[in-house]
Amino acid sequence: MSKKNARWRKLDNAAKLYSAASNKKDTRVFRFYCELKEEVNPKALQEALNQTIETFPTFLMVLRKGFFWHYLEPCNLRPIVKEEYKEPCSRLYIRDKKTLLFEVTYYKKRINFEVFHVLTDGTGATEFLKELVKNYLYLVHKEEGLEQITLLPEDMTVQDQEDDSFLKYYSKNQKRPKKRKLNAFQIRRKKKDGNHLHVHESVVSVQAVLKRSRELGVSMTIFLTALFMMAINEEMSKMQKKKPVVLMVPVNLRKFFPSSSMLNFFNWIEPGYNFTTQDQSFEAVLKYTKEFFETELTKEKMSAHISELLALELHPILRLAPLELKNLCIQAGAKYSEKNTTAIFSNMSAVKMPASYVPYIERFGVYTNTPKLELCLCSFQDKLSFAFTSRYDTVNIERNFYRLLKEQGITSEKVKPEFPKTGKPSEQEMKVYKIYSFLCIAIVAAMLVTDLNFHPRIRWTLFTAGGVVTMWIASSIGFFKRYNLLKNAMWQLIIGTIISFIWDALTGWHSWSVDLVLPIMSVSTLAAMFVIAKVQKSPVREYLIYEIMAAGYGLILPVILLLCGVVKNPTVSMFGALTCFLFLVAVILFKGREFKEEMQKNLHV
Repeated sequence: MSKKNARWRKLDNAAKLYSAASNKKDTRVFRFYCELKEEVNPKALQEALNQTIETFPTFLMVLRKGFFWHYLEPCNLRPIVKEEYKEPCSRLYIRDKKTLLFEVTYYKKRINFEVFHVLTDGTGATEFLKELVKNYLYLVHKEEGLEQITLLPEDMTVQDQEDDSFLKYYSKNQKRPKKRKLNAFQIRRKKKDGNHLHVHESVVSVQAVLKRSRELGVSMTIFLTALFMMAINEEMSKMQKKKPVVLMVPVNLRKFFPSSSMLNFFNWIEPGYNFTTQDQSFEAVLKYTKEFFETELTKEKMSAHISELLALELHPILRLAPLELKNLCIQAGAKYSEKNTTAIFSNMSAVKMPASYVPYIERFGVYTNTPKLELCLCSFQDKLSFAFTSRYDTVNIERNFYRLLKEQGITSEKVKPEFPKTGKPSEQEMKVYKIYSFLCIAIVAAMLVTDLNFHPRIRWTLFTAGGVVTMWIASSIGFFKRYNLLKNAMWQLIIGTIISFIWDALTGWHSWSVDLVLPIMSVSTLAAMFVIAKVQKSPVREYLIYEIMAAGYGLILPVILLLCGVVKNPTVSMFGALTCFLFLVAVILFKGREFKEEMQKNLHV
């Protein structure tokens, strides 16, 4: 493979959705794992991971926030292999915290690869894990004669990995007929303990499923989709059956359009069946599912859907909307679209490894974090691994599914869960913050009651209440922006000057806030940012944008206030504005290339 450093890049169409819609409960993280026939050697796994990263430099990215869109940027962070220590598919992306978007852990005989969906899709994750497992097994067993094998094409480049295939196959002239979507049946059960993700896995014979599918004249995916819908139907009441069961089934677009991209490149179809108005027999459900797949899984339909998705993203008005507004709209849209599907069924297909490596591998498996019920599967050799994930009480649906499989002559073997005791995620920081907030509210309330009852000549109670509120606001910003000290400093500058304006106005306006506080805080923030960047040894690209923002704030706002005649004693204000102006000039003269690149990244539409 031709090697070259990865560069910053825009998010693909699917990644833009995931970056906006992810949260603590819906992390948009999925796990692909390999279970070996021997205990994992952590040191060898770390060395294998280092080698794998050399093959896939596009994974060494952090998610950064621009004015219009998020974007991915190369970083100097390196992944460290750890023994599994937290709930599967836990959050990897924490806003403002500089972290990699994937993680490799191990537990006993299992190698886990977890990744934030912004970085790649199931196909990309499969290729990464295969390379990792291959490198690991070679390091451990090379003395036994295991040969080194290349899995990827020799002529693949980093540019191939970074290719945005959504844009490549987008055609603005292709239209997709609009279909009215009906509200699907929603599985609503009592949430399980602590709202944790529950994973239930089973293994069946690939040959047994293929044999039965061929007897029925359908593919494995069609056969299992029909069974999944029927399993859900068995748990529905008569009232609930008025709504259809609709599954979201992801589709790998590389099967329709040639692509070596490691980015997201998938679509989906939504087969749905109304068990009240349609025949409830297995034959009827299977026939409908087969016809639906044949109608929807065409290159023309997939191309039309790509064009529909990209047309929305590339709309000139929507492109120019600020990122925070886009995020709110995407979150609302994602929440609204949830009512169109009942559950998710994802078939990652077969994982293939070189013959000489097969004897060391037990099986592969996959599952994902989801707010709904989801069934994921993948196969290796003759082992087809099923994984149901959910945060709801859905054991009956799983039971129904495996019983229906058995009625078709296919038996399943339940996989005993093997997870370390990770305990509940620590919430100590948030608990301390809540206690602190309560005490601040109590003090403010007490001061207000005191003022109303005693009316002191000097309103020290109101000033005390105001001081507490000011302290709470400043410390709250520090708490929630603690992962990014540079952004924290910028927020403190903005909020600090606004609060000083309010205090100045409430005490009779003596203009000390604009004459002194604004210029002094602006210059001090610039200096603080410089010190923070040096102490943290941050690359120029990480701190430059914040210093530009602080300097711009310290220049433009004082100039406007000077021109409007608000400033009474302009000396300090003018020197502060001059300092910020000279800083911006220095940036353009000495860091012009970095300045231009930062503007391109943060302002790309």
